[in-house]
Amino acid sequence: MDSDPEIEFIEKDSGMSSLGGSKDETPERRAVAATSNAPQGENYDDEPDETASERFWGLTEMFPEPLRNAVGAVSNATVKSVKGIYSFSCSASWIFFTSSVILFAPVIFETERAQMEELHKSQQKQVLLGPGSAMGPGGSSPSLPLIR
Repeated sequence: MDSDPEIEFIEKDSGMSSLGGSKDETPERRAVAATSNAPQGENYDDEPDETASERFWGLTEMFPEPLRNAVGAVSNATVKSVKGIYSFSCSASWIFFTSSVILFAPVIFETERAQMEELHKSQQKQVLLGPGSAMGPGGSSPSLPLIR
């Protein structure tokens, strides 16, 4: 390391104040050529940074126009088809669920009504004839419920 004539050693610091952004300049050493009085290039520090979208748009100039048009057409078709599939799935699910409610709700309500009517009849029979009349043909005890 000491044999390199272009390197000048400087005192070590935390590294925060001497970072210059160049790969040759480190907190431990600085190139002598950078301190020479040679004319420097343009200073680009005052220009605003590019956004990611600007950089991406700049990269499109690398590709030929027909390829860019084809990629644009494919991406537009993909977006349009995804929107169409989403719209179709929303409509299909709405039709499926509303149809199932319309078709199966009356059956469920009628089954519930028949069960309530049967329960009401058994309660009436128990009140009129006493607790022993509600027993089934098996003669089970009144404390055990009937399993259906």
